[in-house]
Amino acid sequence: MKLSLYQLDAFSDRLFAGNPAAVVPLNEWLPAELMQQIAAENNLAETAFFVPTESGYHIRWFTPVTEVDLCGHATLAAAYVLFEVQGKAQNEILFDSRSGELRVLRKDGWLTLDFPVDHFQVAVPPPALNESMDSVVPLEVFKGKTDYMVVLENETEVRELRPDIIILSTIPARGIIVTAPGDEVDFVSRFFAPQSGIDEDPVTGSAHTTLVPYWARRLEKTHLEARQISRRGGVLRCELNGDRVCISGQVRLYLTGEIETE
Repeated sequence: MKLSLYQLDAFSDRLFAGNPAAVVPLNEWLPAELMQQIAAENNLAETAFFVPTESGYHIRWFTPVTEVDLCGHATLAAAYVLFEVQGKAQNEILFDSRSGELRVLRKDGWLTLDFPVDHFQVAVPPPALNESMDSVVPLEVFKGKTDYMVVLENETEVRELRPDIIILSTIPARGIIVTAPGDEVDFVSRFFAPQSGIDEDPVTGSAHTTLVPYWARRLEKTHLEARQISRRGGVLRCELNGDRVCISGQVRLYLTGEIETE
C-alpha cells in the first residue's frame, strides 16, 4: 500500500527552522500499531494522520513512541497540506480530535489554530523537577492537564537552561514548559518532553494553551507575541478569546514523498 507523506516546518517563515512535522492524509484509518510504526520511522516530534468526515476531518497525532491528545504544530502542518497542497478553497478547516473540535483559519499567509484553553493551577513541584533544573530556582510552578509549567525570571535564564533530561524524564507528565518574559516579545518558552520521546520540542503549539492564559492575565492583554527559543526557534502570534486560544504561525513545505507499507 502506498501513502502520501509530507514533511513541513511549522511556526516558521523559512525552511530549517520552526518545528518539523510529518503529515499522512488517509481515506480511512490504518491500524493504530501501523500509524505508530510510521511515526517511529519518521522520527519527528509528531506525525499527523487525518481522514475526511462529513463536517471536515478527524486528526490524530503520534510521537515516535506514543499517541498524544493534542499537537499544535502538526495540526498547522496538516491544515497547510489541505489548503496549499490539496487545494481546499475555503479558508477554514474543522478537525475533530481527542481534544474536541479544533479549527484552523487561513488569512494573509498565516494559519491560526483555534484550541481550547488549558486549565492549570499552582502546583508543588515534584522533587525531580527542582533536581533537574540546573540550579535555577523557579518563581512559580503550575500543573495543567498534561504538563508542568515553570516560570523563570527572564529570557536569559530560559535560553541558558540545561536541564538534566534523565531526571526530567521521571516526572509524571507529558512534558515541562519553561517560560519567562521576553526581551523583544511578550514571553518566551522552551518545552522538554523526554517522557514522550522528545528531549526538547522545537516549537510547541499546544503548550501555548497554557502559556497564553497565564501571560494574558499577568500582562493584562489578550493579544500576545511569543517566541519559542529552542535551537531552531519559532514565532507565534497568540490571542486569548474566552475559553479558546488562537495561535497563529506560518508553514513551509520541505518534502513530498510516498510511503511503502508492504
